[in-house]
Amino acid sequence: MTVADVKIADPKTPTAPGPAGSPTPAGPAMPARKNRTERMHRAWYKFSRNRMSVVGLLLVSAIVLLAVFAPWVAPYPAHAGAYVNYSIDNAGPRAGHILGTDVFGRDILSRIFFAYRGALITGVGVLVMVVPLGVVLGLIAGYMKGSLVDTVIMRTTDIFLALPPLILALAVCAVMRPTLFNSMMAVCVSWWPWYTRLVYGMATSLRNEFYVKAAELTGASKAHIMFREILPNCITPIFTKMTLDMGWVILTGASLSFVGMGEQPPKPALGTMVSDGAKYLPDLWWISVFPAIAIMIVVLGFNLLGDGVKDMLTTEE
Repeated sequence: MTVADVKIADPKTPTAPGPAGSPTPAGPAMPARKNRTERMHRAWYKFSRNRMSVVGLLLVSAIVLLAVFAPWVAPYPAHAGAYVNYSIDNAGPRAGHILGTDVFGRDILSRIFFAYRGALITGVGVLVMVVPLGVVLGLIAGYMKGSLVDTVIMRTTDIFLALPPLILALAVCAVMRPTLFNSMMAVCVSWWPWYTRLVYGMATSLRNEFYVKAAELTGASKAHIMFREILPNCITPIFTKMTLDMGWVILTGASLSFVGMGEQPPKPALGTMVSDGAKYLPDLWWISVFPAIAIMIVVLGFNLLGDGVKDMLTTEE
């Protein structure tokens, strides 16, 4: 053995015992769990700087809890179904019935709690169906810009965007039996083009980035480039739009219920409750005013929450 064969360890390099007790270099990297915790703290700090976003988070959290635990927190759970009690019908706000009762003697507050269930199901269900469809179509059209596929997808998208979403949803509902699921499908028909247009605009700009060209040179497939290279860079705008759209989807679903094309009685729906009470205005104002306020609160909560999520994610980048 010569002097050149002997390896002298650098005293500045930290060592840790290997499998057989031999010294091996120890990496100075911070633990992944600590990094995740710090990122979460930074994200919450950036979100909480906007106090109205915190208000929106509290509103949305309260609405979700009320909807999930409605059978236990509602004063009169039986009033959410086929219930009639004419001895207390048309009672205004008072002790025992904070928001009053309707023409059948049903407690309005209890029915609002249960109606929040259908509203949240509508919002979540519509977004779960339209976001994957719109994102995939937008990615394909954006990456294959200038091709026949791009022309077909985007011209079809333009046709749907030219129609007002509520009018299109009403037209679709008119040919189907009025149920909660069918109203969700009607909203889906009018909502997917917005995500296609959003992702299309981002994909057309990202397709010329160096990392996309490098993936193409290495022989990566189109599916890999679209879903592993381009899509991760579109997540922030997509998630922000989903949060903001939640309130508008609920509002559109309530509009369908208002004209009798949503969830049918005796199940409570916010739009149906407003419509039923409108016939007795202004004398029995509480029957329609309080459900309308409930719609306003849920839409406002998701809009405020969406603003905070947008600020948090954009600053995270």
